[in-house]
Amino acid sequence: MNIKEVAYKKAEEVLTKCAKNTGFYASGLKGGYEATWARDSMITSLGASLLKTKFKKTFRDSLNLLAKWQTTNGQIPNCVGSYNLDRRSDKTYNSIDSSLWFIIGHFVYATAYKDHKILESHKNNIARALTWLKYQDPNEDGLLSQLPTMDWQDAFPHKYGNVINTQALHYATLLMVGGKKMQTRAEHIKKVVNGDIEAYLKLYDEKLGYYLPWNWKNHDGDREQEEWFDSLGNVLAILTGLAKKNIAYNIIEHIEKEKINSPYGLKAIWPPIKPGDKEWHSYFEKCDARTPFEYLNGGIWPFIGGLYVAALVKMKEYERAEKELTKLAEGNMQALQTRNYKIKYEFNEWLHGITGEPKGEPYQAWTAGAYIYGYECLKRKKVIYFE
Repeated sequence: MNIKEVAYKKAEEVLTKCAKNTGFYASGLKGGYEATWARDSMITSLGASLLKTKFKKTFRDSLNLLAKWQTTNGQIPNCVGSYNLDRRSDKTYNSIDSSLWFIIGHFVYATAYKDHKILESHKNNIARALTWLKYQDPNEDGLLSQLPTMDWQDAFPHKYGNVINTQALHYATLLMVGGKKMQTRAEHIKKVVNGDIEAYLKLYDEKLGYYLPWNWKNHDGDREQEEWFDSLGNVLAILTGLAKKNIAYNIIEHIEKEKINSPYGLKAIWPPIKPGDKEWHSYFEKCDARTPFEYLNGGIWPFIGGLYVAALVKMKEYERAEKELTKLAEGNMQALQTRNYKIKYEFNEWLHGITGEPKGEPYQAWTAGAYIYGYECLKRKKVIYFE
């Protein structure tokens, strides 16, 4: 077997370790992330759902757990099962992408297993989540707005207002829900984000060649925005179809030019942010991303690499996708040898942005799930679930 096939089998083993009675844990090892996160479990399930029915129950259990703890207002929890000392609770909220991934997950489940039972049983949960999301539009412009730390980059960097990651997920959600009204709203988002209408709200920057990570208000020419490259947001824009064809190619070329895909997968942001930069905030010193090329600050997150392979398939860039999948397999098969592990564990949470050295928690569910998803998209030469 070549490295891609070896990694595929190991990824399935990792998912088996992460599959618990209540749903997918974010990490498969004791002492890791022993809880179910909405975004992690749903991204994990993109790949897990392609392994026949092996993880059907775990996928369903994840959806049931999230639905169980939906708030009265309709918000889906960010995480269930990880005790938070500040909130004195094992359920946390304060996220916008959890509700989006929750809805997407239901349509992925129904498509994967040709089983609409859970979609039907949770139709009220989905409707309430959609209502909650609709009220995250204070400007009444069709775009969802958010506060800092309300998505997967929960401590770093600082972003608010109209965030590309959220717009891409919202666009996909509306298309999956379907119906004329939802499709009209989705097309409106696409036009606004790409600057075809209401250009003052656009997120695509022609000079940079990619989507801004976020923007907000314009104060007489002094705009609240930042210009670092958000890998996940831009990749999701391609994957979901939010990005127009020429923009998608510009994003890919930017990734290649800046070597954001080196040595494996994709760095979370580019360039890294350091003290003294205008984007730096004092509290960054207290989080794991304070060092450039580590964690969210230019560290490599393999799950983004798996989605990038799928995005390349979307653009019919099969040779590039093959190359990226091979590199991703190599990165994922590196063993974490710290913390006195008796066995070498692979499929780590993140890798160092320069050396590619494995860091964070091993046996990470979404690292494995996204790898399988990218592998299967390339094998089938189609973007599964986001056609």
